Amino acid sequence: MRSLRTEELILNMGPQHPSTHGVLRLLVTLDGENIVEVQPDIGYLHSSVEKMMEHRNYTQNIALADRGMDYLAALVNEMAILRAAETLADVPVPERARYIRTIFMELQRLASHLLWLGTYGIDLGAFTAFLWCMRERELIMDLFEATTGGRLHHVYFRLGGVNEDLPPGWTDRCREFCHYFLNRLDEYHRLLTGNPIWQARTQGVGVLTREQAVAFGACGPVARASGLQWDVRKSHPYEVYDRVDFQVPVYTEGDCYARYLVRMDEMRESTRIILQCLDQMPEGEVRAARVPLNLKVPPGEVYTRVESPRGDLGIHLVSTGGETPWRVKIRAPSFVNLHALTEMMKGWKVADIIAILGSIDIVLADVDR
Repeated sequence: MRSLRTEELILNMGPQHPSTHGVLRLLVTLDGENIVEVQPDIGYLHSSVEKMMEHRNYTQNIALADRGMDYLAALVNEMAILRAAETLADVPVPERARYIRTIFMELQRLASHLLWLGTYGIDLGAFTAFLWCMRERELIMDLFEATTGGRLHHVYFRLGGVNEDLPPGWTDRCREFCHYFLNRLDEYHRLLTGNPIWQARTQGVGVLTREQAVAFGACGPVARASGLQWDVRKSHPYEVYDRVDFQVPVYTEGDCYARYLVRMDEMRESTRIILQCLDQMPEGEVRAARVPLNLKVPPGEVYTRVESPRGDLGIHLVSTGGETPWRVKIRAPSFVNLHALTEMMKGWKVADIIAILGSIDIVLADVDR
C-alpha cells in the first residue's frame, strides 16, 4: 500500500483578514490541514509613538499614550507614562485621585475584557456572547463619558492626579453597575463555560506550558493561564492596589479555555476592587497643587510598570532635565504574547488558528508602536 504523498503549503493569512484582530499577517506552513509552523509578520501599524513622545512634553504625551498604544486600554496607558514621570520628578498625588485612577483603570480592564470576550465569541460561533458583552460595555462607556467626555479615548489622568473630580451621582451609578454586572457575569458562565461546543473548541487547544511562557516572557492572562502567578498590581503595587483585597486568578492548563477562565475571573476581581475603592475613597483634592503644565523632569532614568488588560506594560524613561523626555521605550505585553503564538499553534489544525490567536487578546497598536 503506497503512502499518501503530501507537500507543505504556505498560507498567507492577512494582513487584512476579518478574524485576525488587527492588521496582522500570519505565514502559516501547512502539511495538509496540520500546522507545521507559524510566523507572525508585524509592522503594518507602526506609528513611531515612542519617538513622537521624545518631541512632546509630558502633558502632551498623555494624549499620545492614550491613542498611540493599546487603544483598548487608554487609561492604563496614561497611568504607565505618568507613573514614570511622577516617579522621576517625585510628584505627589492626592489620595482621592489615587482611588479615582484605580477605579478607572479597573473599569478599563472590564471594558477591554468584555470586548475580547464578545469578539472571541464571534470567532467561535457564539454570537449571543457578543451582543451581551457589548450591552454591558456600553454602560461602562457611559460612565467614562460622564466624567472624561470620551468613550474610548479620555486624556483624563494628569501629572499629580486627574483632570477633574467625579460628577455628582457618579459613584452611585458606578456602584449600581458593579452589582448589576456581577449577575451578568454569572449569565456569561451559564452561556459559555459549560457549553460543550465552546469546550470542544478551546479545551486542550493551543497549549503554552509554564516553561514556554517563561522562555517567551509571556505576561498577563496568557502567563497566568500557564501557571505563572505574576500580576504587577500584586508584585509591584501602585496607586491603591495594596489597600484592596483581590485574588490573582491562575490556571495551569495553559490552553485557550484556561485563558478564557482567567479573564472571566479577572472581571469578577476587578468589580470587587472597584466596589472597595468606592467604599474607601476619601474626599479632598484630585490634583496636586503647583504642578507646572510644562513640567521639567530632573535628569535621570526610571523603569516603571503597570498591569494592563493584556499584561505587564513597562515604560523606560530617560530625562536630561528638560520639558520633554530624552528617551522613551515601551515594553508592550501584546508584543511578547504574540511571539508565543509560534509554539501554541504547532501541530493544530487550520480550523484552530483563529481560536488560538483570539485567546491571546492582542492589539496591534500595542505590538507595532
